[in-house]
Amino acid sequence: MIEDYDVYHMNKKEFLLCLFKGFLLCLIISYLFYQNFFLCLFLSPYLYFFYKKEKRKKAENRKVRLNAEFLDGIHSLSVALEAGYSVENAFKVAIKDLGLMYSEDALIMIEFQCIVSQINHNIPIEDAIADFAKRSKLEDVECFSEVFKTAKRTGGDLVAIIKMTSKTIGEKVEVMREIETLITAKKMEANIMKVVPFGILGYMLLGSPQFLKPLYHNLFGILFMTIILGIYLLLTKLVDKIIAIRV
Repeated sequence: MIEDYDVYHMNKKEFLLCLFKGFLLCLIISYLFYQNFFLCLFLSPYLYFFYKKEKRKKAENRKVRLNAEFLDGIHSLSVALEAGYSVENAFKVAIKDLGLMYSEDALIMIEFQCIVSQINHNIPIEDAIADFAKRSKLEDVECFSEVFKTAKRTGGDLVAIIKMTSKTIGEKVEVMREIETLITAKKMEANIMKVVPFGILGYMLLGSPQFLKPLYHNLFGILFMTIILGIYLLLTKLVDKIIAIRV
């Protein structure tokens, strides 16, 4: 069970890969902007910020995956309730149904099994779902939790409510997928534009090193390249914010 979906804990392999990517980026910047590999030691604090950024990215990707899996989860739950199972047993049946689509370590499988485990320990089902919503911090899960809690307390038609919730979330996910498809090309263009400055500098250093010589190993060149690097980093951050889609 994941305590907080906004916090991602890298395993050893992910951490070492992240460290390697960050160090490689520092080496490239040190050479292309300053022609001094030893400067990467000065840039090494950037590894911490790179590590935090990678963790946030992985946490966001995990929440996107959970949101898509949750749609299948409540659909399976709706089918089980329509078949006449009680709410408590419907989650057990839903897990079996989801097992045909996902592996045992899938996020929705883990969360539904956690809900069943809490039910077996006499924890009210609405509290178990509320705990899932609190940890996931997903709007769809939080809305489902509130709707489920209200329906359980007022004796509403759970089958109809869950079916309607499933349809609403499905429509939202479909819209998000369409938006993602529409901006995929723009994201690719943005990623290419991030690499272009490095490509241009590398090409010029290999093809016409004398042309850029005045920008290296002197105070003016260091200041100029530092300003250019700062502008590049600001624009990169701005582009990331523009193309970001949050669930």
